[in-house]
Amino acid sequence: MDTATHSRDRVRVVDEAAPGTGALVDRLLDLAERGLPAAHLVDSGELAQTVRGVAGGDGVHLQREGTNLRYAGMAALGLARLPLERQRRALAGSTAADLVERAVRRAETHADPGAVAMTAWAAAEVCGTYATPLLERLGELLRSVLRDGAALPTVDTSWIVAAAVAAHELGDTAELIDRGTALLRTHEGPGATYPHVLPPHRQPAWRAHVGSFADQVYPLQALARASVITGDVAMLHAAERTAQRLVDLQGSAGQWWWHYDVRDGSVVERYPVYSVHQHAMGPMVLMDLAEAGGTDHRAAVAAGLHWLERHPEVVEDLVHDRFGVVWRKVGRREPPKAARALAAATTAVRRGARVPGLDRLAPPVVVDHECRPYELGWLLHAWLPVGGDTATHIPRHLETTP
Repeated sequence: MDTATHSRDRVRVVDEAAPGTGALVDRLLDLAERGLPAAHLVDSGELAQTVRGVAGGDGVHLQREGTNLRYAGMAALGLARLPLERQRRALAGSTAADLVERAVRRAETHADPGAVAMTAWAAAEVCGTYATPLLERLGELLRSVLRDGAALPTVDTSWIVAAAVAAHELGDTAELIDRGTALLRTHEGPGATYPHVLPPHRQPAWRAHVGSFADQVYPLQALARASVITGDVAMLHAAERTAQRLVDLQGSAGQWWWHYDVRDGSVVERYPVYSVHQHAMGPMVLMDLAEAGGTDHRAAVAAGLHWLERHPEVVEDLVHDRFGVVWRKVGRREPPKAARALAAATTAVRRGARVPGLDRLAPPVVVDHECRPYELGWLLHAWLPVGGDTATHIPRHLETTP
């Protein structure tokens, strides 16, 4: 497998598992391409942190809020799968490579290692460029974590590995891959799940045993992709274990749950259910696994997708064709993150414990009318192969050698 792309028609593959799923994916892909321009800040060339549905005197409209460097890289990885003329349509004349060029300039002095890793990944995959300053910073960071026990989020660690895999034909990334995968594998829990931070004791005791869905899928993806270029089957087996755990715990309506216990792999808290997990992140990593030689979980992928249409929690539609968005999540009616904190504290005392009456006291009936550009970018990246005419110029700023 070419780790920068995928070799199968993923839409066809998932439709074979559940006829009609392909039509849903096609609808979502069309929606993503129409929706991403709403997050593009034309004056700066950046992407908003989010777009939010806001009611007002003249009706409901989308409101842009903030900026986010991580999201620029993720959106670029998705947009790069489109032909150039469609990239320019989405970005007011710019391309995915232009978006990456601006992101690299910002990342060189950015404090967030996840943003740096995502930008290096996008530079390699979108522009075919080894972003030397960024990858050198990430290498030093991993050495510090392994030497001194400094804290590094699991997602950031996984993205460092993914960036190194994407850049491996452009320069020497063996050390990054070796150190990053070693850090991940050291902290795989007995239930094949991962904590939020490596090492987990860097978090408060009541939270150290909990990892989110993102903390599971990005290590899975990183290890599956790394196994292809290293030939290390132990990495593939580790990815297999995590994937099987997530599939075994998938909700009856296809929900990918939110928080997991690193000690035994059980679910700590189910809600919110995030739309991006259903249409992009879950499919992306499970199909990466299959294409790396692992188990084909296409039935679980299809079930997760259909939650977007058949969700039992709310009456309201989540896929909003008018605005070109998928509303961000279905969560509980509660004070902000109260159920998460309560579930984490409860399971810290006793594994597998459940808060009595939680679904009655804080029912999962609230739709978050928000959509973030990375969600639509990952949707494109998950489902579209690299097209023959999507290659773009390499910006002069990125023309470096390792």
